[in-house]
Amino acid sequence: MQSTHPDTSDTTAAALATAACGYWHRRGLPTAPGQVVAAPGAPVMLLALLAATGAGGVRGGSGVLLPRPSAAWYAPQARLLGRPLHPVPVPAECGGVPDPFALLETVRRVRAGGGDPRVLLLSVADDPTGTAVPPELLHEVCEAAADEGLLIVSDESWRDTSHDPHDTVIVSPAEMLHSAGTDADWVVVLVGLGAALLPPGLPAGIARFPGTDQGRVLGDAVREVLDTLHTELSHPVAEAAAEALTEPAALREQRAATARTHGAYATALQHAVTEAGALCRPPHAGRQLYADFEPLRSDLAARGIEDAATLEAELVVRLGPFVMGGHRFGDDPHALRVRLSTEVLARGAPTPPEGSGVLDGVRSALTELTATH
Repeated sequence: MQSTHPDTSDTTAAALATAACGYWHRRGLPTAPGQVVAAPGAPVMLLALLAATGAGGVRGGSGVLLPRPSAAWYAPQARLLGRPLHPVPVPAECGGVPDPFALLETVRRVRAGGGDPRVLLLSVADDPTGTAVPPELLHEVCEAAADEGLLIVSDESWRDTSHDPHDTVIVSPAEMLHSAGTDADWVVVLVGLGAALLPPGLPAGIARFPGTDQGRVLGDAVREVLDTLHTELSHPVAEAAAEALTEPAALREQRAATARTHGAYATALQHAVTEAGALCRPPHAGRQLYADFEPLRSDLAARGIEDAATLEAELVVRLGPFVMGGHRFGDDPHALRVRLSTEVLARGAPTPPEGSGVLDGVRSALTELTATH
């Protein structure tokens, strides 16, 4: 495991690695401490991982494939390293993964043009769309990635925020391949602990590398990058992360209650969006959803709203700082799509939020925005 801050004892570092192993074991992924690397946040971990790919005998390369749209912190890490980005449209069912046929087409097109995309970044529980990837679709994406020799980086930060335990089963690509007895040499699991396990202000991220020769080479390369950057976990954060990863009963209950609350907010918000005439995939996890106002383009154009940036600006005025345009997530900047945070309803709204003044205000704002002139 990566070294931590000098104040952090070897015992705390070992406890964190052991707790991470238990966390993944409970999710069907047997893990040894040597497969675990920790960093102060998922973005830092991703930066180190992308920097390490291609080092020595590590499977990797210059190009990074990612779904469109995708979490706002994915693309900047690749750009910082000068890696070409190759966004691939998501399927109709969900966000978080590229459409498998579009993925194959993109890889072949880029390689035909002299590029070398070798890393696929995906998310099984997606920010910005708030959707979860159905296992059968994830299997198709993994097969396509395997056929093209891609290193899969699976962001599972929001995996433990499913709104309903009886909803879509959220599965890791590494878990899927392990269960199938397939060589998982090419799957790295990344978890930002702040999404479901740690309170704000305690940034920590962990990664699980394959227990193979290739996995060990890549893990060592990532540790070297993190050590070079002096990105160590402080002793208090390492202790808190180790405790959270053991998932005590109180934490599990609080996490489930929070997920149910935001699930109620997300469902109410989706209904408000669709009632206004926009399109929106049903949310399944996390604290956000992704609304498509393209069906209302002519009405919005009458108000001077013709792209994601102007739609964002108008909705921020009406709803507050809970809206981000799709252009911030790598989407087409001319498309009328935005991410809405469930926090817009968390401002004093009861659970469920139906009948609350906050929800009524959101509905009124959306209705006024999209009203035909």
